[in-house]
Amino acid sequence: MRKLPRIFRFLLLALLALFFVSILASTGSHNPAQKNLGAAAFYAQVTDTPPVEGESEIGSTDGIVLMGVIIVLIVMVPILIRRKSWSEE
Repeated sequence: MRKLPRIFRFLLLALLALFFVSILASTGSHNPAQKNLGAAAFYAQVTDTPPVEGESEIGSTDGIVLMGVIIVLIVMVPILIRRKSWSEE
């Protein structure tokens, strides 16, 4: 294995350090405006949940299964048709 020249090793370590410092800086900062709401917190109003439009059956996967079968057929039918010509070669 070839060794990297000294300048490339230094640049690689500097970029790695910069990457870690930027990650630590971005995860440690918080928006101070979220903590200091002051009087605005008293004006928050509770709203009702909107009614459900268009009911669907919970847990129904019929459409997903149908699409899976169609995709499998699209892939497998050409393979099965060409299988004889592949085995002859």
